Amino acid sequence: MVYRLAHKGGYVKTSIAISGSKSISNRLLIMQALCPETFTLKNIALSEDTRVLQAALRDMPTVIDIGHAGTAMRFLTAYLSVYTGTKILTGSERMQERPIEKVVTALQELGAQIKYMGRMGYPPLEITGSDLQGGEVSVDGSISSQYISALMMIAPTLPDGLRIRLKNHIISRPYIDLTAGLMQMAGVPVTWEEKSILIPHKDYSPASIYVEPDWSSASYWYAIAALSEQSDIFLKGFTKESLQGDALIAKMFEKLGIATKHQEGGIHLTRSEMQEAYFEEDFLNTPDMVQTFAVVLVLKKIPFKIHGTQSLRIKETDRIAALQTELKKFGADLKYQDGILSWDGKLTGAATYPHIETYHDHRMALAFAPAALSMPAGIEIDDPEVVVKSYPAFWEDLKTAGFSVEQVF
Repeated sequence: MVYRLAHKGGYVKTSIAISGSKSISNRLLIMQALCPETFTLKNIALSEDTRVLQAALRDMPTVIDIGHAGTAMRFLTAYLSVYTGTKILTGSERMQERPIEKVVTALQELGAQIKYMGRMGYPPLEITGSDLQGGEVSVDGSISSQYISALMMIAPTLPDGLRIRLKNHIISRPYIDLTAGLMQMAGVPVTWEEKSILIPHKDYSPASIYVEPDWSSASYWYAIAALSEQSDIFLKGFTKESLQGDALIAKMFEKLGIATKHQEGGIHLTRSEMQEAYFEEDFLNTPDMVQTFAVVLVLKKIPFKIHGTQSLRIKETDRIAALQTELKKFGADLKYQDGILSWDGKLTGAATYPHIETYHDHRMALAFAPAALSMPAGIEIDDPEVVVKSYPAFWEDLKTAGFSVEQVF
């Protein structure tokens, strides 16, 4: 399937309600499953990733296929290690190319019974739940914060609790802090001691938690505001206080002339006079925002240097290679070296009507869709249904903002 996107005129006015955060929802679902008493969640994410995890925890089939849901793969690997019974945990072809060894090794050191059913270090996995005692484990903090979060969430169920020692440089620290904050909301104390996380043995407490709207989904509306000639965009439900690391985008987009005004019931995005001639930022803690910013910066012809992108190689696709390929269609030749993605601001041979491949990656579709504002003839997005992974209502929301969204085949 291919969608053709276009927007007549440069003025975007709309009011959007975005569902709960996928990152928060998925963590709370694991805690809910581990809680011995009633644990109520409100405004849970509508994303496919969250629905997949919900179904797995509810049905517990012998073979659990999580498709493209990387968060579910990491979290369930740890959860099934303390769950009674034997399960096969697998996923899509791409998921079977994404490494899982670091969290598996840590769990095995704690006594978990996990076997690789194919290539060493990669799914699918055979996991037999066992009585893990806990104690202490070391994890490489430079690979994926999801490995650490997965261990953190099962830690309170272990008789000896758990000390997680983090080796090397810690990436995506806000996602670890998010996990800690949610655990504390559910009655489990989490303590940092330098580069160690200490979690005692303690039952999760019954709770009723409202899931705040998803800031990563909000980022695409910031991109639309940045690429429009004029905008009046209201995003419902967002507040100044947030557990999500991606809330930093409000500050980061100020450099691109977008002001965020907090009002009753949400936030209002408008254009301001601020405009950077050169953009440099470290995205180590907000890697999911790299695609959004790279697209906006190229279309606004702002040269950039984006640091902290090393984890993008092992996402739903190799996001560095995907960005380089697709932004070349707009005439931009992006360079990558040692975790730094850069562009000199020069454009050559740009396509007038680009066709964007998404590589089964929801963030490629979401990040490139706003580009229709900058292309008079519009753009085409391949495999548009991939957005269901995180933002199922995106195409309908675009229509309310004056975009034409037409299926061409």
